[in-house]
Amino acid sequence: MENHSDGEEAGTVKGVAVIRKTLKLIPDRPGVYRMLGAKGEVLYVGKALNLKKRVVSYTHVARLPERLRLMVSLTADMEIVVTQTEAEALLLEANYIRRMQPRFNILLRDDKSYPWLLLTGNHNFPRLTRQRGKPQKNAVYWGPFASSKAVEQTMQVLQRAFLLRTCSDSDFASRTRPCLQYQIKRCSAPCVDRISRGDYADLVTQARAFLAGGGRELQQQLTQEMEEAAEAMAFERAALIRDRIRGFANLRSSNVINPATIDEADVIALWQEAGRTGIQVFFIRGGRNNGNRAFYPQHDQDETAESVLSAFLIQFYDDKPPPAQIITHVSLSEQELLEEALSLQKGRKVQILQPQRGDKKAVLDHALLNAKEALERKLAESAGQKKLLEGVAELFDLPKPPSRIEVYDNSHIMGQCPYGVMVVGGPEGFVKRAYRKYAIRGPVTPGDDFGMMREVMTRRFSPARQKEGLEGERDQWPDLLLIDGGKGQVSAVREILEELGVTDVPIVGIAKGEDRNAGREWFLVQGKEPFQLPPQDPVLYYLQRLRDESHRFAITTHRAGRSKKLVKSGLDDVPGIGAVRKKALMTRFGSLRNIKLASIEELGHVPGINHEMAQVIYGYFHPEWVRQQSALKELHD
Repeated sequence: MENHSDGEEAGTVKGVAVIRKTLKLIPDRPGVYRMLGAKGEVLYVGKALNLKKRVVSYTHVARLPERLRLMVSLTADMEIVVTQTEAEALLLEANYIRRMQPRFNILLRDDKSYPWLLLTGNHNFPRLTRQRGKPQKNAVYWGPFASSKAVEQTMQVLQRAFLLRTCSDSDFASRTRPCLQYQIKRCSAPCVDRISRGDYADLVTQARAFLAGGGRELQQQLTQEMEEAAEAMAFERAALIRDRIRGFANLRSSNVINPATIDEADVIALWQEAGRTGIQVFFIRGGRNNGNRAFYPQHDQDETAESVLSAFLIQFYDDKPPPAQIITHVSLSEQELLEEALSLQKGRKVQILQPQRGDKKAVLDHALLNAKEALERKLAESAGQKKLLEGVAELFDLPKPPSRIEVYDNSHIMGQCPYGVMVVGGPEGFVKRAYRKYAIRGPVTPGDDFGMMREVMTRRFSPARQKEGLEGERDQWPDLLLIDGGKGQVSAVREILEELGVTDVPIVGIAKGEDRNAGREWFLVQGKEPFQLPPQDPVLYYLQRLRDESHRFAITTHRAGRSKKLVKSGLDDVPGIGAVRKKALMTRFGSLRNIKLASIEELGHVPGINHEMAQVIYGYFHPEWVRQQSALKELHD
């Protein structure tokens, strides 16, 4: 019988043959190469100044580390993309890695979006607001911020400094008197003409200058205006300017790190311990700290700080503009190449600095301390999580601690807007990037949770998904299914999976029992009588958290789908209403209810809605008006 090492050696010979065959077609040019497995999955993505010279190194297997020898043994095909420069290849490599998540690359698992502050550009009185996701046209952005809390704190200070409105366009258009923001001196109330359009435009200009980094000059200008107002005995105006200046002071003193010599930079510190890496990023914009965030890239234990940081930088900035400066303590052998690639992406020069003294070094030391402490906490949490998973394995007679637990739940109201969801837990806690939503295609009889679960299980464990999970990346396939329900639900799921040919995934039911009390759950495992755990058992708390997270995700998914359906069903059937007009209506009125209550004149003020279209919309929601108009027309005729 062929042992594991013999199989790997045979695979290596085949992999080298594939690489040598590809070498015949590879040019001596910059580009990106991808190693592919037997099922077409991407194993590794790399870049090179000279593709042929780089790829030929993989044929010298004895010189490769163990990780790359394994990669070669699994290689069944290769793909090549040629670029003009090595910097372009580096950017393309980062894009591929983020999208394809190849198992042999250093991976930045960053699936979170970042909040930004913005000034809208499509209104006579621009709005100050915050946003995640796709950028708006003609808007001025400031950020990114590390968290919603950081952006909210900054927004409040900016309101005091610039008195810009934060209300929606629909609220702005419908107000007849100033709101509370005006009373507490956080808005200039342009909605009710308490400030002229020209004066408001001046505030917007000042805010734009401040967001571009001109805060010190603007503060000096306002100080001079305050003194001139005081000399002219315009004390009310002087007091208003004074309050705005205090807003600037708060803006610069509300965080621990506010280096006077750093205007726009990301401070990136790295700490390695126990084969893991923790990275802290501090966002500094306009001389102010916008918060910090921790990252834990996935990599082999023997990766150096330089290789991890190089991979992190190019992946981190793949979907966001880099700042003018990146401050770090790690020396990078390809620093010039990284600077060239990031400058190419930003459209202007980007520097990577390793300061040895001064404000930059002080900020970097603070970031390094944060990186060390965050990684130590992460390792402690991982140890605790490992112990819990060992407890789960012992409790349910699993061969080893599960690396992926999938939990399922359904949500609907009398069969309406039915959704099934899957949440995933593992050694790193909840794996939110692996969560899945299943809009039930049905038809579903109201209350038929078994029918909903059958559809979810069928879609999750279809033959195509089995092939992906069992023959591709192992972490795509569950080691344990946790079903919220009793004997009936568990039996139904087991029957469905047997029909699909899935017999090697353990299934556990968690039921609250007759008293419905948390802490008195019954667990159902095949081959055992139902049992309970002591109320204070840590494993019980862990399983409850998994179950409760599936409830939360199911309910929020259902609510979001229901709200979307309400808007869709309310507007999509109106003759002449497409995506553009629907968006304009929702932007103007904020909700379907407000659209229904709007008059023909109010509807006619919406961009893209003329008087005739306004009548059509009004008539759709007020059929009695249509009948009245028809009667009047007949009478007139």
